[in-house]
Amino acid sequence: MDAAGQDTVTDQEIDASGAGPIRQEVSRSGISVLVVEDNEMNQTVMACLLEEFGHGHRIAGNGREALELLESYTPDVILMDVAMPVMNGFEATQAIRRKEKAEGGHLLIIGVTAHALGGDREKCLDSGMDDYLAKPVTKEALAKKIDNWTSGAGTRSSVA
Repeated sequence: MDAAGQDTVTDQEIDASGAGPIRQEVSRSGISVLVVEDNEMNQTVMACLLEEFGHGHRIAGNGREALELLESYTPDVILMDVAMPVMNGFEATQAIRRKEKAEGGHLLIIGVTAHALGGDREKCLDSGMDDYLAKPVTKEALAKKIDNWTSGAGTRSSVA
């Protein structure tokens, strides 16, 4: 059980590229979130926040790892860093959207970036992301963003 009294299972898998473990926290309640982030400190912050919210999660270190993980895992939400090595968040999002176009479905992707410039939100949306969240990510902003989208209220026009 975690600090909130919820049953959780912690597991580690070796990713398909051999680059290291894909960390995950699988919750028996809440929603599932794929965190795509190359910075270990940011991975830790996101993991702690998601655990506090009672959401299960997995972490991929770049876009390519995320695409590999998505072959066997379907999260409710993807938190996608935009600036990563190997495959950035824009490229990964476009690959996900191409697959969805061919096979159907739609994964919720929220772009996460340290670039808090005026055009960044539009760049995220133009790449196929559903929304945008600026770093540093606060507990309140992350909770609001996830809640707005997973409650059924979120749309591109209703969530800023």
